[in-house]
Amino acid sequence: MPGWLPPESKLPSNQAIGRAFDARGADWRELDLGATDLTEARLCRVDLRGTNLSRCTLDGADLRLARYDGMTIWPDNYEFRGSGAVGPKAKLSGHFLNSADLSGMDLSGSLLMGAYLSGADLSGACLRGVRLAGADLRHAVLRGALCEGVRFSGCQLDYADFRGANLTDADLSAAESIRGSDFTSSSGLDSIRETLIGRPFQELDCWNPLTRRTTRDSLMT
Repeated sequence: MPGWLPPESKLPSNQAIGRAFDARGADWRELDLGATDLTEARLCRVDLRGTNLSRCTLDGADLRLARYDGMTIWPDNYEFRGSGAVGPKAKLSGHFLNSADLSGMDLSGSLLMGAYLSGADLSGACLRGVRLAGADLRHAVLRGALCEGVRFSGCQLDYADFRGANLTDADLSAAESIRGSDFTSSSGLDSIRETLIGRPFQELDCWNPLTRRTTRDSLMT
């Protein structure tokens, strides 16, 4: 079809913008969008990190899983934290984020209580100050993630990959399960290692087929 572009390739322009503009998955990083009208636009998974949206109209826009950071500029009084977008201080409690690619994201201060994060890629993500109580993190990848001070109360951590993660001051004592989790090369384990080693043997001696070691082995190396 002449002139057709897939949503992820679209950039905002006076010719293209209209009600329900579809730009799902597009990369708009560090763009200045001026006074663009994005009313009811489909902006799922759009990368808005460093983007200036200060003069945009976002009424009814679908921002689920759109990415933002501390450099993103939003319109005054726009409640972006509860929009479904992902970034610092996002309100995502109870949201379905299964298998989402959140690698390298700044999620500091976010509310993820009861969130469904099974299979999500959180490698290299900043989780400082995140509230995760009751979250489902089974098979989640947290390699190299900054989990400093995070409380995993009631979290399902079966087969979670914590290799190389920073767990300084993290609290896993009230996690629902760490069955098959791998903590190889994680930092900050010294203060919680004894508590974790005291978990049931069914959790500690479970083989992780991805990392090819048991939880117990990963805690002892």
